[in-house]
Amino acid sequence: MFFGCHARPDRSFYFRGRQFPICARCTGELVGMIAGIPIAIVWGYPRLAIVFLMTLPLIIDGGVQRLTSYESTNMRRLFTGILFGIALIFLFIYFHRTCFMIAAEILKLFWNDPQRIDRALQFFI
Repeated sequence: MFFGCHARPDRSFYFRGRQFPICARCTGELVGMIAGIPIAIVWGYPRLAIVFLMTLPLIIDGGVQRLTSYESTNMRRLFTGILFGIALIFLFIYFHRTCFMIAAEILKLFWNDPQRIDRALQFFI
Protein backbone atom coordinates (compact mmCIF):
# COMPACT_ATOMS: atom_id res chain seq x y z
CA MET A 1 0.00 0.00 0.00
CA PHE A 2 1.76 3.05 -1.33
CA PHE A 3 0.69 6.56 -0.28
CA GLY A 4 -1.73 5.03 2.26
CA CYS A 5 -3.85 3.89 -0.66
CA HIS A 6 -6.06 0.84 -0.99
CA ALA A 7 -5.23 0.63 -4.75
CA ARG A 8 -8.43 -1.25 -5.51
CA PRO A 9 -8.45 -2.34 -9.16
CA ASP A 10 -11.99 -1.04 -9.74
CA ARG A 11 -11.01 2.40 -8.42
CA SER A 12 -7.69 2.71 -10.24
CA PHE A 13 -6.62 3.85 -13.68
CA TYR A 14 -4.85 1.59 -16.15
CA PHE A 15 -2.16 2.45 -18.66
CA ARG A 16 -1.27 -0.06 -21.39
CA GLY A 17 -3.05 -2.77 -19.47
CA ARG A 18 -1.20 -2.13 -16.21
CA GLN A 19 -2.87 -0.80 -13.08
CA PHE A 20 -1.57 2.42 -11.52
CA PRO A 21 0.06 1.78 -8.14
CA ILE A 22 -2.44 4.14 -6.48
CA CYS A 23 -6.19 4.66 -6.92
CA ALA A 24 -7.82 7.45 -8.95
CA ARG A 25 -8.34 9.70 -5.91
CA CYS A 26 -4.74 9.34 -4.71
CA THR A 27 -3.53 9.85 -8.29
CA GLY A 28 -5.44 13.14 -8.29
CA GLU A 29 -3.97 14.15 -4.93
CA LEU A 30 -0.45 13.44 -6.19
CA VAL A 31 -1.04 15.36 -9.43
CA GLY A 32 -2.54 18.22 -7.41
CA MET A 33 0.43 18.39 -5.06
CA ILE A 34 2.86 18.41 -7.98
CA ALA A 35 0.80 21.08 -9.79
CA GLY A 36 0.26 23.11 -6.60
CA ILE A 37 3.92 24.04 -6.26
CA PRO A 38 4.25 25.96 -9.55
CA ILE A 39 0.72 27.36 -9.11
CA ALA A 40 1.72 28.82 -5.73
CA ILE A 41 4.97 30.19 -7.15
CA VAL A 42 3.40 31.81 -10.23
CA TRP A 43 -0.01 32.95 -8.93
CA GLY A 44 0.41 32.83 -5.18
CA TYR A 45 -2.15 31.21 -2.91
CA PRO A 46 -5.68 32.13 -1.89
CA ARG A 47 -7.01 33.02 1.54
CA LEU A 48 -7.20 30.19 4.05
CA ALA A 49 -11.01 30.01 3.85
CA ILE A 50 -10.80 29.37 0.09
CA VAL A 51 -8.18 26.68 0.68
CA PHE A 52 -10.52 24.90 3.11
CA LEU A 53 -13.34 25.17 0.57
CA MET A 54 -11.07 23.49 -1.99
CA THR A 55 -10.86 20.42 0.26
CA LEU A 56 -14.64 20.03 0.59
CA PRO A 57 -15.39 18.28 -2.73
CA LEU A 58 -13.09 15.36 -1.83
CA ILE A 59 -14.36 15.19 1.74
CA ILE A 60 -17.99 15.24 0.62
CA ASP A 61 -17.51 12.80 -2.27
CA GLY A 62 -15.49 10.35 -0.18
CA GLY A 63 -17.72 10.74 2.86
CA VAL A 64 -20.98 10.22 0.99
CA GLN A 65 -19.49 7.23 -0.82
CA ARG A 66 -18.33 5.75 2.49
CA LEU A 67 -21.64 6.26 4.29
CA THR A 68 -24.13 5.42 1.54
CA SER A 69 -24.52 3.15 -1.47
CA TYR A 70 -23.39 6.01 -3.76
CA GLU A 71 -20.47 5.03 -5.98
CA SER A 72 -18.29 7.84 -7.30
CA THR A 73 -16.63 7.68 -10.72
CA ASN A 74 -12.89 7.54 -11.25
CA MET A 75 -12.96 10.88 -13.09
CA ARG A 76 -14.77 12.52 -10.15
CA ARG A 77 -12.25 10.95 -7.77
CA LEU A 78 -9.41 12.27 -9.93
CA PHE A 79 -10.87 15.81 -10.08
CA THR A 80 -11.61 16.04 -6.35
CA GLY A 81 -8.17 14.60 -5.62
CA ILE A 82 -6.44 17.21 -7.79
CA LEU A 83 -8.30 20.01 -6.04
CA PHE A 84 -7.45 18.53 -2.63
CA GLY A 85 -3.77 18.10 -3.57
CA ILE A 86 -3.46 21.73 -4.63
CA ALA A 87 -5.16 22.81 -1.40
CA LEU A 88 -2.76 20.62 0.57
CA ILE A 89 0.23 22.49 -0.88
CA PHE A 90 -1.42 25.79 0.08
CA LEU A 91 -1.99 24.44 3.61
CA PHE A 92 1.71 23.52 3.81
CA ILE A 93 2.56 27.10 2.84
CA TYR A 94 0.27 28.48 5.55
CA PHE A 95 1.80 26.07 8.07
CA HIS A 96 5.31 27.15 7.05
CA ARG A 97 4.44 30.84 7.41
CA THR A 98 2.82 30.25 10.79
CA CYS A 99 5.87 28.41 12.11
CA PHE A 100 8.15 31.25 11.03
CA MET A 101 5.90 33.89 12.59
CA ILE A 102 5.75 32.00 15.89
CA ALA A 103 9.53 31.54 15.87
CA ALA A 104 9.99 35.26 15.19
CA GLU A 105 7.77 36.21 18.12
CA ILE A 106 9.73 33.89 20.40
CA LEU A 107 13.04 35.36 19.19
CA LYS A 108 11.76 38.87 19.88
CA LEU A 109 11.44 37.93 23.53
CA PHE A 110 15.18 37.25 23.75
CA TRP A 111 16.66 39.57 21.13
CA ASN A 112 17.33 43.28 21.62
CA ASP A 113 16.59 44.24 17.98
CA PRO A 114 12.99 43.25 17.05
CA GLN A 115 13.11 45.24 13.79
CA ARG A 116 15.96 43.06 12.58
CA ILE A 117 13.87 39.97 13.25
CA ASP A 118 10.95 41.51 11.34
CA ARG A 119 13.23 42.22 8.36
CA ALA A 120 14.56 38.65 8.45
CA LEU A 121 11.02 37.31 8.70
CA GLN A 122 10.02 39.14 5.52
CA PHE A 123 12.75 37.24 3.71
CA PHE A 124 11.28 33.88 4.74
CA ILE A 125 7.58 34.56 4.31
